[in-house]
Amino acid sequence: MSTVAVIGAGSWGTSVSWMLGEKGHRIQLWSREHDVAEAINTSRHNPIYMSAVVLPDTVRATADVAEALDGADAVVMVTPSIGVRATAESMRPHLGPDVPVVVLSKGVESDTLMLMTEVLEDVLGNRSRLAGLSGPNHAEEVGRGIPSATVVAAYVDRVGRLFQDIFSTSFFRVYTNADVVGVELAGASKNVIAVAAGMSDGLGYGDNTKATLMTRGLAEMSRLGHAMGANPLTYMGLAGVGDLIATCTSRNSRNRALGEFVGRGGTLEGYRGTTEMVAEGAFACISIEELGRRVGVELPITHEVRAILYESVPVTQAEGALLGREARDELHGIGLVDD
Repeated sequence: MSTVAVIGAGSWGTSVSWMLGEKGHRIQLWSREHDVAEAINTSRHNPIYMSAVVLPDTVRATADVAEALDGADAVVMVTPSIGVRATAESMRPHLGPDVPVVVLSKGVESDTLMLMTEVLEDVLGNRSRLAGLSGPNHAEEVGRGIPSATVVAAYVDRVGRLFQDIFSTSFFRVYTNADVVGVELAGASKNVIAVAAGMSDGLGYGDNTKATLMTRGLAEMSRLGHAMGANPLTYMGLAGVGDLIATCTSRNSRNRALGEFVGRGGTLEGYRGTTEMVAEGAFACISIEELGRRVGVELPITHEVRAILYESVPVTQAEGALLGREARDELHGIGLVDD
């Protein structure tokens, strides 16, 4: 088995460490907080995230990134997307040039509009050793061994198959996909649609409304992916519609929960004050909309989510703006029909 450095000890990092450690990999788990690392090593529990998960003896935590990377055969990055660049910069002096790295963070960097593997390439170099993993993978379920599936997208096939082998277990099925842009972009943009779905829940609307938001959201995601060179069929897979379903409907979804909180009259600041969790959709609605502007793709749901969260636009006003849009061909702009 391999020595795997897991960089990030939040909910997802803790569940991944449990899963890979139970498989027999030696896990070197990096936590930003020294107290968290110490608690994991003494009690076998993360005291903040996924505290019910009992981590096996194959998992050893540290607050020293050099120690976490020492001797690692592969690296799994599981930090919030907003922290990927800074974390990668701290890793760079301690990471060999050919060590494979897979990033599980879902987002688009706000300043550069880079996807997460592009950020890693910018900081660490050697694009050929990079991959992204994305799918309907709530940490709360993976950490309980509930059957799940995911997709690994890599620039080089052998790297994708390496991480497919590392992550595959009896309950966690891993597929590969060469469409790195599509897999990563779908993972980032679906979080925004999930915020909108949560707003629908908060307003007390029903299944029709949520199904409409999810379906038109998927079309919006696909249009952006098509404009950026992604394979439209990726959006029909686990990283697209699969992750969208899970994130828009699950009680475990932070993004859906944020939307529901706002739909009931709350604010983004109020939500942040009630939870230690990061709702990636709150960041992604800004960067995804900017990315759409860059490539000339209209993203109406993303635009309204951003306006509600950051410009105090009432949810009902945004609803009216969406329902009042000019009717179009359902499949326009997604690359499956002539536009």
